[in-house]
Amino acid sequence: MSIYRLLARIVLAACLALGPMLATAQVQDDTARDLLKQLVEANQAEKLGLLKEISETGDERARGWLEAFRGGKLAVVEDTGNVVIVLNNRGRDWEIADALSGDNLGEMSRRDLETVRVNNAMRAQVDGILSVIDLTVTDPQGRLDAARNLLGDVDATLAEQLEARLAEEENADVRAMLANAIAIHRLEQGDAEAIDVLSGSLNPTARAALNTAANGDDPALAAAASKALASIEQKLKINHAAETLYFGLSLGSVLVLAAIGLAITFGVMGVINMAHGELIMLGAYTTWGMQQMLPGQPGLALVLSIPAGFLVAALAGIAIERSVIQFLKGRPLETLLATFGISLILQQLVRTVISPLNRTVVTPEWMSGSIMINEALSLTLNRLYVIGFALVVFAGLMLIMRRTRLGLEVRAVTQNRAMARSMGIKATRVDILTFGLGSGVAGLAGVALSQITNVGPNLGQNYIIDSFMVVVFGGVGNLWGTLVAGLSLGTINQILEPWAGAVLAKIMVLVLIILFIQKRPKGLFPQKGRAAEN
Repeated sequence: MSIYRLLARIVLAACLALGPMLATAQVQDDTARDLLKQLVEANQAEKLGLLKEISETGDERARGWLEAFRGGKLAVVEDTGNVVIVLNNRGRDWEIADALSGDNLGEMSRRDLETVRVNNAMRAQVDGILSVIDLTVTDPQGRLDAARNLLGDVDATLAEQLEARLAEEENADVRAMLANAIAIHRLEQGDAEAIDVLSGSLNPTARAALNTAANGDDPALAAAASKALASIEQKLKINHAAETLYFGLSLGSVLVLAAIGLAITFGVMGVINMAHGELIMLGAYTTWGMQQMLPGQPGLALVLSIPAGFLVAALAGIAIERSVIQFLKGRPLETLLATFGISLILQQLVRTVISPLNRTVVTPEWMSGSIMINEALSLTLNRLYVIGFALVVFAGLMLIMRRTRLGLEVRAVTQNRAMARSMGIKATRVDILTFGLGSGVAGLAGVALSQITNVGPNLGQNYIIDSFMVVVFGGVGNLWGTLVAGLSLGTINQILEPWAGAVLAKIMVLVLIILFIQKRPKGLFPQKGRAAEN
């Protein structure tokens, strides 16, 4: 067979295959053109039927036509009778596009166009039709959003369409939302059976419908609605408690990150480092600086800020230890005053070099938004990442302390410094590395904090006192104690704040810690060793 005959057969086969498709497309265009022209010429009473007929054609362009009609941007060219969509209706000349092909037709004088008028009642009808169209999309989340938008806006005609759609829907969440939309309509008509459907719904629109029924004139309907509302209120309390626990754990994770570095340095060296908060601040400003160096790439900047924040804070911590703290060992009061002075210097340095104003760090898209558990509970992603980050940092420190030579030496110096020296451990070297490690972790805390709050010169001051409370409550130098204490204090503080206020809640937490220390002076997890006993 020659190459020409083969090509001829391929072309013939393609024509035979495309022929029916082209014919179908032509029929679809002819049907759409007729419907659009009828819509332009119809009166208000006839338009609703035509709009529904357009939505039922299955044409992918139907949504665009309906949106144009709702926005008053569907028009007809007076000379030719062609239906067009107005793209820009500013000025004397309007930019238009062909309604069927979507081709841009350029500009035309508005005097040569006759727009299709639409009133508010018709717009509401179109919204309902668009929602029904959205119920047929392939994305389950899109169908769920469309069903949620219908709550409280269902009439008798739309209810029939939703019932037909409910029979075809396979996704359980979408089915439940459609059932709620239908039930709200039925409840408004006085149907008591609809209460059984709405009794477990946490949606505000469903609760509003039940509340209206509970205050209605029908005693039986009001009693059933009140009972359903009581059940919903109980579920809301459980979800509110779960939300409080989540926010408490996220706050506790921040406290763990802020305090875990302090626990290491305080446990090994016995140093009360009041500049620890400023090391946290340096980590946060490092994140902001990375975003200035990589504009438009907040995700990459955040990832690079993790090692950068650690290094910046660690180097600053080593500089503090070598320049000040090494000369004040064994004198905790002098160390406290000296580090407090360093904290003031660092704050003023940031105000002078950068700005006294707060800086905003952009949150990457993959950390934005929330995970919706149900209608009453959603978990913000940035806090979820902070919790996970705190656990990863904690696990990393545990591996360092348990599986490395540095960790062994740190534990030895913590338990008995004199004995560790006699065994050949260089305590000075351990002090430097430990202080650098603890300061670097403080920098990591600053990186995490930059995603949930503004970055400013006073950022660290908001967490230094809480960090010391976590260290003392958990047990000086004990990482597990810091984790448990940080999560516990964060949760307790979050529980107390709603009814006691932020300031009084912190006072109550401080009083609880004082009472606890009276009973257990060494915290939840006390150190072991001769030095600890002393």
